[in-house]
Amino acid sequence: MSGHSKWATTKRQKAVVDAKRGAVFTKIGNLISIAARDKGGDPATNFSLRMAIDKARQANMPKDNIERAIKRGTGESGGNQIEELVYEGQGPAASQFIIKCVTDNRNRTASTIRHLFSKAGGGLGSVAWNFAARGVVQIAAENLVSRQADWDNFELELIDQGAEDIVSENEGITIYTNPEDLPKLKAFLEQQAIATELAEVQQVAKEKLIISNPEDCSRLEKFVESLDDCEDVSDYYTNAEWE
Repeated sequence: MSGHSKWATTKRQKAVVDAKRGAVFTKIGNLISIAARDKGGDPATNFSLRMAIDKARQANMPKDNIERAIKRGTGESGGNQIEELVYEGQGPAASQFIIKCVTDNRNRTASTIRHLFSKAGGGLGSVAWNFAARGVVQIAAENLVSRQADWDNFELELIDQGAEDIVSENEGITIYTNPEDLPKLKAFLEQQAIATELAEVQQVAKEKLIISNPEDCSRLEKFVESLDDCEDVSDYYTNAEWE
């Protein structure tokens, strides 16, 4: 999820993994299956699959689960066919959301997402105009200690690998790049033995919406919690920023 803080988002996702491991495994397994279906079951040649597997490993998903998800995507194991759907609309306090779903029942998912928006006081509608696909990489501060002495050179190296924007925060850095340059940037970091917290293509809002009203913040928290709880939702992105 891309929301009020990339680092708060990462902590939220890890907390969700711990509290609802079975549901999270289902979501990640679906992501693996979709990636394998689209570009094959070899992570060496399928970057999207490799990133999905990395996410599975960070969540301590068993190897057997990963392999079953790959086989499901390539059609080796049969089962219901799954598809990826994208919904967009307005959430609480006129916030904008793009929601990615993976499902084997299009009608069920459409009804569920429509209900979640309505319950939050929003509704489906066009908001994609305010978002653009960007590669996003997160590196925690403790994984950058070895590069602090030559930080300027490191930033230049990142730019050479496609980094367009590098945002420094207390927790670490967030790097933005063109989606096409994400595999190259990720490979460079792996060569440098620099671990990443996150490396994926996200829908990033062009214009942010700052939410400060406590009641609106609470409504937004409840809405994103409902998205986290929905097994059909694989990811979601918003223009809202709140504490």
